Amino acid sequence: MAGEALQGIIQQLRATPVAREGATIAQMRENFAGLTAGLPVPEHVPVEPAITGGVPGEWLTPAGAIPARVVLYLHGGGYLIGSPATHRGLAARIAAAAGARVLSLDYRLAPEHPFPAAVNDATAAYRALLAQGVAPDGIVIAGDSAGGGLALAVLVALRDAGIPLPAAGVVLSPWVDLAVTGESMTTRAAVDPMVQREAVAGMAQGYLQGADARHPYASPLYADLTGLPPLLIQVGTSETLLDDATRMANKARVAGVDVALEPWEEMIHVFQLFAPLLPEGQQAIDRIGAFVRQKTAAAVAPA
Repeated sequence: MAGEALQGIIQQLRATPVAREGATIAQMRENFAGLTAGLPVPEHVPVEPAITGGVPGEWLTPAGAIPARVVLYLHGGGYLIGSPATHRGLAARIAAAAGARVLSLDYRLAPEHPFPAAVNDATAAYRALLAQGVAPDGIVIAGDSAGGGLALAVLVALRDAGIPLPAAGVVLSPWVDLAVTGESMTTRAAVDPMVQREAVAGMAQGYLQGADARHPYASPLYADLTGLPPLLIQVGTSETLLDDATRMANKARVAGVDVALEPWEEMIHVFQLFAPLLPEGQQAIDRIGAFVRQKTAAAVAPA
């Protein structure tokens, strides 16, 4: 049975859904900002605005962070909502757990800026980090939900462009199939308080605006994954995007990618966001931190 903390979060999410019936995109953005506003940001992780590769964002740098270890973080929100502000607490906790500087990117959102604007922004920021002298084997690209799908799409795009790849990728509840074909969209619908097929399909339409839902930079599930760096994939077993995560892990493994898939029992979509309230959320973040430290060890080792 789900713990008391998780049940309380689920009740709150059902009572105040972000994508309420008839809500405009502006209202959904406001609802999401309101949902996350009460989640505290660790005081020991300073936040500093930044422009990287022409893309706004913010640096989160905990005390003792190793400058050569960088996480490029891409927030979730279906490509239509969300910002570094909505995910500041999560990014800060990842920074602290990893002993890393986190660059949380404020990539352009649809429908004002449809596909592939988000991919272009994230690849531009990564290129800028390399130009600033950050070694690729000291970088991890991470993200949640749509940001998780974006992180994987960026890895594919960087590989296709012949750009040195980062040390690893970390994706939480990744949305990797904008065609929305996963069986768990149906089988987990009753237990997922956040993500439902109709809303997800609408977000895909708003982002794609006529582009192919199976384009590899929109839906990395349909990409050739050969040559990607090691991946950590975390997903809750009570979410409709469960099959996105498991199918992605399976396809990556077939392509020869080193994949660690972590299904968290009874957990919901991006449960790590609720780490201040949910012990499992912090436990998952601690695992992310250990993974980032391990995969970037060579870049930060003393000469």
